[in-house]
Amino acid sequence: MKFGISYNTPYYGADPDKLVTFARLAEECGFESLYMPEHIVLYPGAKVGPFEMPPSLPYVDPLDALGFVAATTERILLGTGVLLLPYHHPVTLAKRLATIDVLSKGRMRLLTVGLGSLPGEAKAVGVDFATRGRRADEAIDVLRLLWTGDEEGVSFAGEFFSFENLCSYPKPHEATQLPIHIGGSSQAAARRAGLRGDGYFPGGALSPEERAAQWELVRSSAVDAGRDPDALEYTRFGAIDMLVDRVEELAAQGVTRLVVSSSATEPDAQRDELTAFAKRFGLL
Repeated sequence: MKFGISYNTPYYGADPDKLVTFARLAEECGFESLYMPEHIVLYPGAKVGPFEMPPSLPYVDPLDALGFVAATTERILLGTGVLLLPYHHPVTLAKRLATIDVLSKGRMRLLTVGLGSLPGEAKAVGVDFATRGRRADEAIDVLRLLWTGDEEGVSFAGEFFSFENLCSYPKPHEATQLPIHIGGSSQAAARRAGLRGDGYFPGGALSPEERAAQWELVRSSAVDAGRDPDALEYTRFGAIDMLVDRVEELAAQGVTRLVVSSSATEPDAQRDELTAFAKRFGLL
C-alpha cells in the first residue's frame, strides 16, 4: 500500500510557511505523495450536495502550490485531488504540468482530474456545464498527444479543441507521458477511468457495495477498451487514525494507495499526527 497526504488549504489556510513545513514533514515521515485540491472560484450559495461552501475558503491554485512545494522538497510526489479539467485549456495545461515535472525531476506523477460540481464555476470560465464530461475526455486526449508529439508537430480536430502542427516542449522528465488518474464517484467517472485513466480516485459517500460495483465497472471498461485492468491504480481517501486491519481490508478490495489528511491545523499537532501514522504503518 502507498500512502499520500492531502493539504487542504480551505481548512489549513494559505500560509506559505505552514505549507512548506507540512510538505517537508510529510516527506520526512515517509509519505509517498502530497495532494492539493482545486476550486477556481466560489460564490454565495455554492453547494456540494447538501453542504454549502463558504465563499471565502482559500483555495490556492494547486499547480502553482505544487511547484512551490517541489522547490522546497526532494522526494515527495505531487498530486491533485482533484484538478477540474474542463475548466483548463489542455494546450496550456500540458505546458504547465510538463514544466512542474521537469523542474521537480519527475515528481508531477499523481495528477487526478475531475469534472467539477458547481454550475456557477463552469459559467465563470465560459464552459457549458452539461458538456464538461465530453470536454474532459477530449482534454485528456489532447494532453497525451502534445506530450508525445515531436518537432514535426501534432494536430487535433475535436468538438472543443482543434489545432494544427503544434509542438509542446519541454516534455515530461524522462518520460513520454504523465499519468492521469480519474476522480469522481459517478458511474461515468468509473467508466472514464477504465477507458482513459491510469488510475481511479473516487470520492463521495458511497456504500461498500457501491464502491465495489464502481471498481468492477472501472476494470470491465478497461477490458472492453482492450486495456489491462491490472495496470490501473486504485486510490481512496482514508483517515489519519485508521488502523492496520482497515488498511488490510482495503488492500483486499484492490486499493493500492490511501490518501489521508491531518485533523490538526497547527504544525506541532500535525507533526504528532503524521508521525504516529508513519510509525503505525512502518513509513519511518
